[in-house]
Amino acid sequence: MRYLLFLFFSFYYLFADAHIFVYHRFDDPRHKSADTTSKELKKHFEYFKQNGYKVVKLEEILEKIQNKQKVPSNWIALTIDDAYKSFYENGLPIFKQYQYPFSLFVYVKATDKRYGDFMTWDQIKEASKYGSIGLHSYSHPRLQNLSSKEIIKDTKKAYDIFEKNLGIKPTVYAYPYGEYTQNVKNTLKNNFNFKAILNQNTGSATSKTDIYDIPRIALVGDVNIKHKLRYTTFDVKWHEPKEFPEDGILRKVYATVDDKSIKKLKLYITSDGWRDVEVKNGIIELDMNLYLKKARTRIMLGPDIFTISNHIINKIKKRKD
Repeated sequence: MRYLLFLFFSFYYLFADAHIFVYHRFDDPRHKSADTTSKELKKHFEYFKQNGYKVVKLEEILEKIQNKQKVPSNWIALTIDDAYKSFYENGLPIFKQYQYPFSLFVYVKATDKRYGDFMTWDQIKEASKYGSIGLHSYSHPRLQNLSSKEIIKDTKKAYDIFEKNLGIKPTVYAYPYGEYTQNVKNTLKNNFNFKAILNQNTGSATSKTDIYDIPRIALVGDVNIKHKLRYTTFDVKWHEPKEFPEDGILRKVYATVDDKSIKKLKLYITSDGWRDVEVKNGIIELDMNLYLKKARTRIMLGPDIFTISNHIINKIKKRKD
């Protein structure tokens, strides 16, 4: 029986694909929730180097996804959000030392208004010699609380200022806070020529990954990098919930999997934890009646805690019209 379980789990691990990681600040102890020390960063890079991982340009992974091609399981892409000055001063020298490419996503207002903690346009230009530069909005809003018109306005402003200062058009976007709704995704997808959009959800990049919903794993503080690299994507189609419920009560979880031989999976819900659930003919259907305590709620399904489908729902702030 144990052997059969091993084969079952190994089957899913065989499809482990690329990992995309996201950093924020470097050697900035004032903001521990977003900080990575130089010592920790070097530890990550040494692990990649010593264990057969290949740090590639993000664009190489995006091309594989776009063409529905298998992404090598030893590929890693590294991204940095916000363009904090600490990246330029403390992080970039280490990336250069290891000759690892990166993608830097610019919080445009902070750079354009010369906020003290953020890189200047000249510093971003210098960094672009070693990595690619993408867009991270103008005002770094919680996009799910904006109308489609407001999302377009913020993004267009960021796009134009970015192009004016860097002389290039941004082709990849990263959701502020990693948060979005279906409306946010569709608005950006349908109104701009971004070839990819990145979130901040746990998982791996596979040939089936939605090019406008690409998972990135945050590396903040002291992390077990080996642990992070174990996460792989489990193929699930989510039907309910589609969005965060208005009254905050999750009434049903309804999802399907293609493999109808699966009988049990594990379900995780933020603030509720893990539970075993039954699968009947490829269908997971549960009546919950669960009050959601967090505005950002993560719902996960998979055969184990590392092989998962990650479904995020974000509470939408009521608008005063």
